[in-house]
Amino acid sequence: MKFTADVIISLKKGVIDPEGEATKKALNLLGFRNVNRVESMKIFRIELSAKTKEDAEDMLRDMCDRLLANPVIQDYSIRWVE
Repeated sequence: MKFTADVIISLKKGVIDPEGEATKKALNLLGFRNVNRVESMKIFRIELSAKTKEDAEDMLRDMCDRLLANPVIQDYSIRWVE
């Protein structure tokens, strides 16, 4: 079976986000003074073949642990795409 998921990579709480901070500052300078916080994230849409959804999720978690996310500073979540 084929499965599609979005893998969302974000910085852990407490880790400084220079890209998010720079974007917030730029938005404020453009007059969007009501913007209080901007967080940058990365999304990978991955389609894979597996016998079950559980097998697919195990593969995605392995991909995140081995390549897609830096476990020291990043968290990840998996969202299934219908």
